[in-house]
Amino acid sequence: MDNLKMHSLDGVQRNIELIGKLFPNAITEVKRNGKVEHAIDFDVLRQELSDSIVEGREERYQFTWPDKKKAMLAANAPITATLRPVAADSVGKDGTPGGFDSENLYIEGDNLEVLKLLQETYLGKVKMIYIDPPYNTGNDFVYEDDFAQSAAEYMDNSGQYDEEGNRLVTNTESNGRFHTDWLNMIYPRLKIAKDLLADDGVIFISIDDGEVGNLREVCDEVFGARNFLANLIWEKKYTVANDALFFSDNHDHILCYVKNSSSFVIGKLPRTDEMNAAYKNPDHHPKGPWKATPLHAKSGSANSANFSYTFKNGVVFCPPAGTFSRYSAETLRKFDENNEIWFGKDGTAVPARKTFLCDLKNSGIVPRTIIPFSIGGHNHEAVDEVRNLLENNIFTNPKPIKLLKYLLTVANCEKDSIVLDFFSGSATTAHAVMQLNAEDGGHRKFIMVQLPEKTDEKSEAYKAGYKNICEIGKERIRRAGRKIKEDAGLTAPADLDIGFRCLRLDESNMKPVYYTPDEVGQQDLFSLVDNVKEDRTPEDLLFQVMLDLGVLLSSSIEVKEIAGKKVFNVADGFLLACFDHDVTEETVKAIAQMKPYYAVFRDSSMANDSVATNFDQIFETYSPDTVRKVL
Repeated sequence: MDNLKMHSLDGVQRNIELIGKLFPNAITEVKRNGKVEHAIDFDVLRQELSDSIVEGREERYQFTWPDKKKAMLAANAPITATLRPVAADSVGKDGTPGGFDSENLYIEGDNLEVLKLLQETYLGKVKMIYIDPPYNTGNDFVYEDDFAQSAAEYMDNSGQYDEEGNRLVTNTESNGRFHTDWLNMIYPRLKIAKDLLADDGVIFISIDDGEVGNLREVCDEVFGARNFLANLIWEKKYTVANDALFFSDNHDHILCYVKNSSSFVIGKLPRTDEMNAAYKNPDHHPKGPWKATPLHAKSGSANSANFSYTFKNGVVFCPPAGTFSRYSAETLRKFDENNEIWFGKDGTAVPARKTFLCDLKNSGIVPRTIIPFSIGGHNHEAVDEVRNLLENNIFTNPKPIKLLKYLLTVANCEKDSIVLDFFSGSATTAHAVMQLNAEDGGHRKFIMVQLPEKTDEKSEAYKAGYKNICEIGKERIRRAGRKIKEDAGLTAPADLDIGFRCLRLDESNMKPVYYTPDEVGQQDLFSLVDNVKEDRTPEDLLFQVMLDLGVLLSSSIEVKEIAGKKVFNVADGFLLACFDHDVTEETVKAIAQMKPYYAVFRDSSMANDSVATNFDQIFETYSPDTVRKVL
């Protein structure tokens, strides 16, 4: 049996392995802390990627800031944290408090660490990400990530001194550090988020004018400029702020990037009654209502510029100067035969094609880069939505459900898509996913991640009993789920999931000896016979194992008793895990006969040496292909 590593993905090592597959001669070995590790010979790699040798730093276009390298390291560095299930805060699929069968996830904790833990399990599986990060308005910063610097440290890092040693910038807050801290926060999170996106996945990021320029630069670097789709302008207010100093701030930006622009297909919007009202049927055509559309276009082939066609009634069509024919002569002949050309009421007007409504009903409308409040909702509407559910003004600046449903449609989220929001706030994204599932019978799953930021003691939220933002988000999902199911009534899908599994970020379940056994002295060995912390439950261990093995955290979990021992059956036999002590051959044999893909035990599980000795032989007999792991 092999030991589980029980820590998040090491981004540096993964990148080294990928480079090594392409350029094996660029891999070298270095000695760090007495251990030999693989590393990149950058001189060799530069030579492999260039037809000439470049010496020193050349001037080139780049976007950088103090501590950018640290931000990159923050994205790659592994962690030994874990996610612990919180059944008491969870809700079952059908809305049962404390139920744990939902496929939705609500995760409490710093989103950088949570994203790292999700890397292996959800790599390339997320269809849509929506985030509404801090806008960097000058308020206290929650996500510091150990990048705090003194003014002197900042100046040293940024190099803002002249040749005589005089400082070049006097106002450090407005000339760099203010933006630096925000960039150091957002960069590593976006780096990891990109890896979670499916090949046809898309990310939407809300932001205001203050950081939209910097965010665009960061996203161009992380996702690639070619994968930028649009800067959507959402009309967040419908009123004018007459007390504004210069302009009434009525919009937010929503940057839209995709994982791979060649794989992504935009979701079309449904046609409106207003659009359909323009289609009439004055000639009682059997195909129904239609609208006249020109036969010419602004662009086309050179051959179509001098195009001419005579219809059966003698009317000649020639594209106006500077335009081209949309259709070939053969296509126009078919339109004419089927009475799909309109010549006006008197038959002498410029010919036009009859575009029939019946042919467009399923085609949808291409979304615009402007989202008016009539389509995407507005701030007041969003506040009312939260107030109606939670009864008080307990959350500032939530996003409206309309906006998230609009983005889910544009993202082309199929009915089984995974949707992630790692700045989930009041959990509007979760609300929108459940609402959309209720409307179209979908099985979209959400993953909400939120730092349990404390509420101000003077706030309405605190007075209402909500001690942190997570409590607000979870309660909103609970109440929204019940209301959605009640409103849908008999039309609600029978398998509608209105619950969530609550997980909480915590330190590893494993004692330090698990990770650094060479640092444990002889005198400590007797106290460390078991490498699992005393306060951890079998359920805690199960979820750390699922993270380590890349098993979806929403997988079905069935608890069985085999020979008196508690066994977890995850994803219908994909993973079988037993963390009890004194496991006998009877239990091991029963698990092996179920032929799981993974079988996991504690290192100290076996009842005696005989069981430990026969363990591998039992599996070789009944399920030789099962991957056996211990922790």
